[in-house]
Amino acid sequence: MMAEISASLVKELRDRTSAGMMACKQALQETNGDMDAAIVLLREKGMASAAKRAGRETTEGKVGYRLADDGSKGTMVAIGCETEPVSNNDEFLAYAKAVLDAVDAKGVGAESELDGQRVELSAKLGENIVAAGAARFEAVDGGLVSAYAHPPANKLGVLLQTRGADADFGRKLAMHISWSNPQWIAREDVPADIVSAEREIYANSDEVLSKPEQAREKIVDGMLNKRFFGVNVLLEQEWIHDSSKTVAQALAEPGAEVLEFQRFSVAG
Repeated sequence: MMAEISASLVKELRDRTSAGMMACKQALQETNGDMDAAIVLLREKGMASAAKRAGRETTEGKVGYRLADDGSKGTMVAIGCETEPVSNNDEFLAYAKAVLDAVDAKGVGAESELDGQRVELSAKLGENIVAAGAARFEAVDGGLVSAYAHPPANKLGVLLQTRGADADFGRKLAMHISWSNPQWIAREDVPADIVSAEREIYANSDEVLSKPEQAREKIVDGMLNKRFFGVNVLLEQEWIHDSSKTVAQALAEPGAEVLEFQRFSVAG
């Protein structure tokens, strides 16, 4: 026979775990009123349901960063969830801050130390929650670390290291990267097999095959420059702050160079 469970006991368990009233009552009945055992049982059930949620798509969340005042160091993390209300939930934001603190203090990989907290939060909030990305840059040889997260939703962000640029230019460039999503810094960074594959696609397109044979190679070069390098390579992109320039030309004015960047997005 099941033990009779008092309402005050159910309330105490609910206060301690934030689980639903019926789940608390059932857990206490299954453990004959043993509070500690009921807490363990609820956690186990919660973690089991969190595991089931783990495959669900996360198209909301937050990207947050921390920068040293002198630009000597910067950290950025992306935490994903399923819905906007959860992305603005205080406990979700507290977990995101804890991840940022951990990565800032110990480096990339420290987010895994908070996995238990992530699973518990997922169980409590009823959504798949993931540490979707982390980066920490430390300035080298006169480098300057900059960051940008796109307001007001903060679902998109960039961590960047430049040399020869001031903080204002660094932020503008991080903003550019957030918008234009380059895959590489310079043309020479693009793997040769990717360039060959792109060239092949253009060369075999109706657009090119309909042109005289002797003109095709030049047409393919032009297409590759504009449609591939101009879209995917940072230095060759059109500068969003002044479309008459490329990013390379904008960098040349202060004599700056890009050392590294990482872009994070939790948007679907």
